[in-house]
Amino acid sequence: MSDHVRPLILGSTSRYRRELMTRLNLPFDTDTPQVDETPQPGETPEALARRLALAKARDVARRHPEAVVIGSDQVADLDGQPLGKPGNHERAMAQLRRMSGRTVIFQTALAVVCLETGFEAQDLAPVKVVFRDLSDAEIDSYLRAEQPYDCAGSAKSEGLGIALLERIDNDDPTALVGLPLIRTCRLIRAAGIPVLGT
Repeated sequence: MSDHVRPLILGSTSRYRRELMTRLNLPFDTDTPQVDETPQPGETPEALARRLALAKARDVARRHPEAVVIGSDQVADLDGQPLGKPGNHERAMAQLRRMSGRTVIFQTALAVVCLETGFEAQDLAPVKVVFRDLSDAEIDSYLRAEQPYDCAGSAKSEGLGIALLERIDNDDPTALVGLPLIRTCRLIRAAGIPVLGT
């Protein structure tokens, strides 16, 4: 291991991403990125997720140029249209009605930036999620139980939201929760952070 390991910062306010990062057993801090998350005209969900992940990492890196900064963003993609965080019960009901019986791709983008070394890398972990045919009663019952109003697509697969689903298809098991840890490990290793002490 090198004598000097750079500080690691997660540029996110998400408690889900913070919890996932703790699995790596690495010391890290968090900082809140100041980024306008408004989609640009004609921007695809994938392009939006990629742009925001990089913007978040760059914004935090400007305040901590010596650190390796992780930025991430997730956009639910239904037929090429972005579904954001619903914010309340009514919008969450409407989102889940639209997603009932459909396939939604959760575009989870990742960016790692270190200004001092000039390191910048990105990756994307798309997760294909097939929702069951859902009744209004099931949707309402789920939302009242879990209140996932801060989640893109109104469902938390790591909780009761799993009961809404038919199938999940992806290659990075934590991507759907909001931070693809396989890709995160790969990018922070490339940036000089030893994940397993080597």
